[in-house]
Amino acid sequence: MQSANNRVRIVNTQTLSDDWYLLKKYTFDFQRRDGSWQRLNREAYDHGDGAALLLYNRERQSVVLTRQFRLPAFVNGSDGMLIEVAAGLLEGEQPEERIRKEAEEETGYRIDKVEKVFEAWMSPGSVTEKLHLFVAEYQPADQVSPGGGLQEEGEDLEVLEMSFSEALQAMKAGTINDAKTIMLLQYAALNQLI
Repeated sequence: MQSANNRVRIVNTQTLSDDWYLLKKYTFDFQRRDGSWQRLNREAYDHGDGAALLLYNRERQSVVLTRQFRLPAFVNGSDGMLIEVAAGLLEGEQPEERIRKEAEEETGYRIDKVEKVFEAWMSPGSVTEKLHLFVAEYQPADQVSPGGGLQEEGEDLEVLEMSFSEALQAMKAGTINDAKTIMLLQYAALNQLI
């Protein structure tokens, strides 16, 4: 198949919003598989790439997750309180560095060694974000603070330590319905980390 680099011509870019993150409208010509060209308009939301980390403990058969309010989930009909792995935007840092900082801010656990397991586009139809996904084993002695996130960033996270089987059941029941968290829990199950 031909590279998209030769099949896409950006005609116009318009900034629609530059408040919380950047929202742009793109007008572009796209060459279809039959060789014809079609003019399209799409909006893309750009807030940068991110990283996510599943903390697990083999001996305790447990994981550390957080519960926090997410406005988009709330306005789409849920109560907005999502159970998630530690995660955050890269903000110019390397994924491994950033996720260690995020894990400590959000969960209170200081982790030295993280293992990158894959990268994923989280919502490629409208968001530019590529997420770097990690796993790391934690020990109780790694907890250096209560966690909870940074108040100045509007974070108010509840730290949850739960059994791995409980987390899998919550995922099956729909209580855990955050994509990055589901992906990392499934990775842990498929690779028998716990």
